[in-house]
Amino acid sequence: MSVLVDERTRVIVQGVGREGRFHAGQMKQYGTNVVGGVKPGAGGTEIDGIPIYDTVRDALVATDANASIVFVPAPAAADAILEALDAELPLVVAITEWIPVHDMLRVASALSRTSSTLVGPNCPGVISPGKGKVGILPVDSFSPGPVGFVSRSGTLTYEIADLLSREGFGQSTCIGIGGDPIIGLPMPHAVRLLNEDRETGALVIVGEIGGTDEEETAAYLRAQGGKPTVAFIAGLSAPPGKRMGHAGAIVTGGQGTARSKIEAFREAGIPVAKAPSEIPRLLREQLH
Repeated sequence: MSVLVDERTRVIVQGVGREGRFHAGQMKQYGTNVVGGVKPGAGGTEIDGIPIYDTVRDALVATDANASIVFVPAPAAADAILEALDAELPLVVAITEWIPVHDMLRVASALSRTSSTLVGPNCPGVISPGKGKVGILPVDSFSPGPVGFVSRSGTLTYEIADLLSREGFGQSTCIGIGGDPIIGLPMPHAVRLLNEDRETGALVIVGEIGGTDEEETAAYLRAQGGKPTVAFIAGLSAPPGKRMGHAGAIVTGGQGTARSKIEAFREAGIPVAKAPSEIPRLLREQLH
């Protein structure tokens, strides 16, 4: 089984510029049903065989879409996300990075009043291997199977999925949640989706320094878990007081350190890999 994305996902692409056009083609090639694009002023045209609409609402009426992927540049990205949320699309994936934090505060407020799921921003998206992807993930790294995978890091998502696939650990759904301070689907919620999926048999969680999502995820799994789980935390060697990588990788007041996150997972009985290459071995030990 899978969560968020499957064979029934019908995607519209908001922002069919260079990047949106390229990745729309990649999603179609993988088998994802890309049913339309949104480009104000270009309604009634086609791009690479994809019908274009002026608004999300127009696209929804014409295509019965149930997901959107946002490639709109940062200055206008929040408005694009809000348009998708206003149309009540069940899934919105925001690839755009550098969206201002105050813009995302508006999005977060609107999101709290909807039933939509927002993944991102500044994320690689979601893939259910063999079923579909809504994102920019390189499909050769992924393979179908029972391992649910949640990651704050895009590039580590690709690397670790490839390691898992090479060791025979296919994935049910992989969710790259994004590394910004304000994101739509926090790690604990993403992990809960996979933990509650009957056909996801094991979990891999990749976190990084900054914030408290990993500690909250560990607390959730300590209370509600039960599936074999392995974690990895990036940033153990980060210099104190330095911001590393994503905008969300900020350590403040002694919280958000790699050591605090590692300790939280270990207290929950979850082994933590010292390097990505250890994850398949630790997962195999958990499964036997």
